[in-house]
Amino acid sequence: MKKRYVLSAVGAVGAGIASYYLVDSNNRQKLKDMAKNSAKNVNRVFENAGVPDQSSEQELDQLENSKMVSEGSQFGVQYYNENKNENSSEQQQNTN
Repeated sequence: MKKRYVLSAVGAVGAGIASYYLVDSNNRQKLKDMAKNSAKNVNRVFENAGVPDQSSEQELDQLENSKMVSEGSQFGVQYYNENKNENSSEQQQNTN
């Protein structure tokens, strides 16, 4: 029971600190920019997962993904294709 009170108190304090920090418009803009950059990075990683051997980046995770695909693993490619198809069908439905 005490854990619930502690977690509620921590959440309330965190919300108070966040609201105080976000009062300043510069801080809000920094947070928005950081969120956009994070979304771009996630999208970039997802796009690279679908075509591991065609990526110009030579990061460790990209090299490991290429190695797994060369050994016969298709998980990353299948995941990429499924999500790409879902996203394209959603976009077509939204435009109609």
